[in-house]
Amino acid sequence: MWKTKQEVSLVGILAATLLLNAAAACMWPLTTVYMHNQLHQTLALAGVALLGMSLCMILGNWLGGWLFDHWSPFKSSLLGTTCSLVPMVLLIFFHGWPIFGLLLLLIGLGDGIVMTVVNSFAANVKSIPSRRVFNYLYIGMNLGVVIGTLMVGYLMKYGVVLVFMVASVFYLVLLLILLADFNVVLVTATKAREQGPAKPAHLRLIWLIATMVFCLYLSYTLWESVISVHMVNLGISFEKYSLLWTLNGLMIVFGQPLANRIGANFKLSTQIFAGTLIFTLSFLLLVFDRTYSMFVLTMVILTLGEMTGFPGIPAWIDNLAGNNDKGKFQGLYNMAISLGRAVGPLYGGLLIEYGSYQALFWSVTILMLVALLAVMGHNRQIRHRRIKQD
Repeated sequence: MWKTKQEVSLVGILAATLLLNAAAACMWPLTTVYMHNQLHQTLALAGVALLGMSLCMILGNWLGGWLFDHWSPFKSSLLGTTCSLVPMVLLIFFHGWPIFGLLLLLIGLGDGIVMTVVNSFAANVKSIPSRRVFNYLYIGMNLGVVIGTLMVGYLMKYGVVLVFMVASVFYLVLLLILLADFNVVLVTATKAREQGPAKPAHLRLIWLIATMVFCLYLSYTLWESVISVHMVNLGISFEKYSLLWTLNGLMIVFGQPLANRIGANFKLSTQIFAGTLIFTLSFLLLVFDRTYSMFVLTMVILTLGEMTGFPGIPAWIDNLAGNNDKGKFQGLYNMAISLGRAVGPLYGGLLIEYGSYQALFWSVTILMLVALLAVMGHNRQIRHRRIKQD
C-alpha cells in the first residue's frame, strides 16, 4: 500500500511534466518524416495522422479533467500514462502502416489525459503559491521539449525503433514517478460537493481566456510549420531555422527564473497581459522580416513575451475556477492549446495558398489582439464590480 500525502511535491510535478513533453517531442517531428520517407505515404496523409493525434489529445484533455473531478486523480494519471506507454511499446515491434497511425491516436489520447491531470495536481498544491508552481511547470515543459527534440534528431540516424524505445523509457519512468509521488488525498469535485457549496467560477472570463489561448497557440504553431518554408524561400537554410528553436528553449530554461522573480512584483493578470502583448507584436515583425538576423530578433522578442505571459495563464484560470471544477477548467485550458496546435498549420496553409505570408502574419496579429483586448476588457469589468461591492 502506497503512503498517501496531502499534495504532490514540486519536484514530482516538474519531473512528470518534463518526461511527458520529452516523450511527446520525440514523436511530433518524427511523424511526417517517417511516414513520407520510410512508409512512403503522402504528406497529406501525414497531416491527417497528426490532425487525428491532435483531436485525440483534445478528447484526452477533456476526459482527464472529467476523471480528475469525478473519479480518482491518481488512477486517472496512471490510466493516461498506460494509454501512452502501451502503444509506444507496441510501435517498437509494429511500426508499419496503418498500425502506426492507429497507435498514434492512442498516444495522443493518453498524452491529453496526463497533461490535464498533472496540471490539475499542480493547481491543488497549497504549500506553494500557484503562480510559482505553474512557472516551474512551464520550465519543465520546455526543457522536456528541448531534450526530446534534440534526442530525436540524434537518434533518427540509428533507426526509428531506437526512438520508440527511448520514448517508451520516458513513459515508463513517468509511470514510476506517478506511483511514487502522486498518490495523494485531494478535495476533488465529488468530495467538495459533499462539503457544501463552493465559490462560483468566473465562467465568461475563463472562456475568453481559453479563446485567447487558442489564438496564441494557433499563431505559435505557424513557427513550427509554414515559417520554416518561408525562411527557406528567402534563402535561409533549414539548419539556421532549427537553431532558432534551440535559442527559444535555452532562453526559457535559463531566463524563466529571472522572469518569475521580476513578475512577482506585478499582479498576475498584468504580467499575462504584458507578456501576451509582446508575443503578439512579434508576429507583426514577421511581416517585414527578410534576413536571418531579423528572424533571430523576432524569436527573441517572441520568447520574452512567451516566458513572461504564458506560464501564469493556467494559474490565473485556477484562481478564477470554482472549488468543484479545478480539473474541468485545466482541461479546457489544455483543450484550447491542443485545438490551436491542430488548426494552426491548416489555417496557415490556406492563407498562404489563397493570399500571402504577409496576409497570414497580419491576420494572426489582429486575431490575438482582439482576443487579448476582450480578456482585458472583461477582467476590468469584474474588478470594477468588485470595487463597487466593497
